[in-house]
Amino acid sequence: MSNEPSGPSAADLEALAEYAATLANGVEVAIGPWVERSVMTVCENAGVMVTGNLRRNAAEAGAEATAVVSPQVRALLALDIDEQRMGPLELVRGAVRFPTEVLRGASVPEVRRDEAAKAMFPDDVYDLTPGSFKDVDPSLHEPGLVWGAAKAHVHLARRRAAGQI
Repeated sequence: MSNEPSGPSAADLEALAEYAATLANGVEVAIGPWVERSVMTVCENAGVMVTGNLRRNAAEAGAEATAVVSPQVRALLALDIDEQRMGPLELVRGAVRFPTEVLRGASVPEVRRDEAAKAMFPDDVYDLTPGSFKDVDPSLHEPGLVWGAAKAHVHLARRRAAGQI
């Protein structure tokens, strides 16, 4: 029997896949309502009256965000971790364009942002970029953390087995 590390176990990989599926399912459920809430919140803060047409446009944008972003997140999380060139939160952050289009279409004024926000997210003129999954929906906080921890565990187990750490 060898004391050499053997990398992640089959159970580790299975657990990672389950955590990834849970996160992907959560994103699919949460992204549309997040788009709608984002539109409503920015309008409220700007003193813009929310009309039926604006609500309809926000709902359509939410549905479109779900249709576009959810499969992207699912496809990314289905990849082996060594093939993932970005994280799922980065894909979710890309959904900012959906509420932004609705808000621009309604001529809602852009918000004031600090220089760091402008530099990091230049196209996010309404300051909607989520800092974490929790900012999209509190129900995504734990699945995001658990998936990240499982991914880190598998990554470290592989590197140990390869003698890289």
